[in-house]
Amino acid sequence: MNSDTDTVRDELDFEFLGNRTGQPYTVQTNIYAHGKGDREQRVNLWFDPAADFHTYAIMWNHHHIVFYVDEVPIRVYKNNEAKNIPYPKFQPMGVYSTLWEADDWATRGGLEKIDWSKAPFLAYYKDFDIEGCPVPGPANCASNPRNWWEGTAYQALNAMEARRYRWVRMNHMIYDYCTDKSRYPVTPPECMAGI
Repeated sequence: MNSDTDTVRDELDFEFLGNRTGQPYTVQTNIYAHGKGDREQRVNLWFDPAADFHTYAIMWNHHHIVFYVDEVPIRVYKNNEAKNIPYPKFQPMGVYSTLWEADDWATRGGLEKIDWSKAPFLAYYKDFDIEGCPVPGPANCASNPRNWWEGTAYQALNAMEARRYRWVRMNHMIYDYCTDKSRYPVTPPECMAGI
């Protein structure tokens, strides 16, 4: 998802980084808020995403952003604006799907190069659904507490989701910018928020 603005961009990304044959597929999530990105986390999927369709979802409301794979939360970014931490909520975002070349960094840190003989590269979607505020639309839609996604059940992870989230972090997380001391000698403030 992208605000499609060049200056103060908001963006929520699911990025499939590729894999080496027989190795797990890696999904990277990234969040841009008020023009600031570099909030990557990487998870090795516990299944082969090319073998069948799977559900990828983003819950984005005024409380948090949650990335889900087959209803399992793999990333949580809390709204901590009260602590002066940017949170994307001031501009609408569109949904985009792209295939782009990043073999200088994406697959095993750039060690695996794209095999162009296998082109064209295709992605397939089914049961695609978007629920949110239309743009253009009523100015007060995004802040309307009657929107289902702003309800009490969606303000935090429930107990089962929290267990699944911990399972992903303990068993499948392979990179978290929050713990990357070479990039961030001082832990970014949003990393101290927990779930």
